[in-house]
Amino acid sequence: MLGIKSINIHNLSKWVEQAKTQSLHGEVIKRIPQLAVANPNWFAVHIICKAGENYSLGDTDCIFPFMSVIKPFSLLYLLEHYGAEKVLQWVGVKPSDAPFNSLTQLIADNGYPRNPMINSGAITLAEKLPGDNGIACTQLFCKWLNELAGTQLYIDADILNSVRINRSQINIDITHYLYKTGNLKNIELSLDAYEQICCISGRVEDLAKLGNILTCTSDFIKNQHRQIVNTVMLTCGLYEASAEYAVKIGLPIKSGIAGGLLTIIPNQGTIASYSPALDIVGNPVAGLALMETISQKLQLSIFC
Repeated sequence: MLGIKSINIHNLSKWVEQAKTQSLHGEVIKRIPQLAVANPNWFAVHIICKAGENYSLGDTDCIFPFMSVIKPFSLLYLLEHYGAEKVLQWVGVKPSDAPFNSLTQLIADNGYPRNPMINSGAITLAEKLPGDNGIACTQLFCKWLNELAGTQLYIDADILNSVRINRSQINIDITHYLYKTGNLKNIELSLDAYEQICCISGRVEDLAKLGNILTCTSDFIKNQHRQIVNTVMLTCGLYEASAEYAVKIGLPIKSGIAGGLLTIIPNQGTIASYSPALDIVGNPVAGLALMETISQKLQLSIFC
């Protein structure tokens, strides 16, 4: 029987080299100057297996902001604090076929965010994070993640400053519409907390350790909450490309515009990668190419 335990370093090295060639078909994000300086050829992968084996290859010393890869964990954090019934009043779980920052989609949905993996949903949930202000909210959240996953995550001040100076107008418009429709109470807090959690940074190993929280049942996270997060990642984690990759890969995955990609193999392990070149949807090209190969070669799809 195949599975993540069947992986070996020789095959992984070969698959990584094949995946890296796909970076030519993507581009590093230009809107945020601190992200625009990333080398599109950087590639790192870290794999954690349930049995205890770890595999790490590539530019693993790179530190990068997790950006939207943090969204499953803000959802998990709030589920743990407030329960599913309350959180799902704030945000839905339906996939979207519109871009992750679509105001048109939000207007069509009368201001109710379609899911937590797109910006409208994540901005809505950012306001609900425990804490009196954006800094407190993010520090409490980051502390929770570090204690739970054994990571050394921190808020990258340089990245945050770059994000703030180049604040997305569409995110501002989304936030104002959420406020107008009664889904937010504090515009500035929502945006501030959202931007801060997106600048939580670490290495690819840290990202894999975060993913490990979602891999198996544990005494620390309610299984219902873990299942909700994994399901939303599967159906919404790659934005309008989610359905396509549910067919090709068949696993819960979340991407970020800095190049992070996190894949959960339920009850088997976690794969995290970093590759800054993105496709037109905003997903890391090389990281997805690697996951497609690994999933198909090792028959990892949850539908196998």
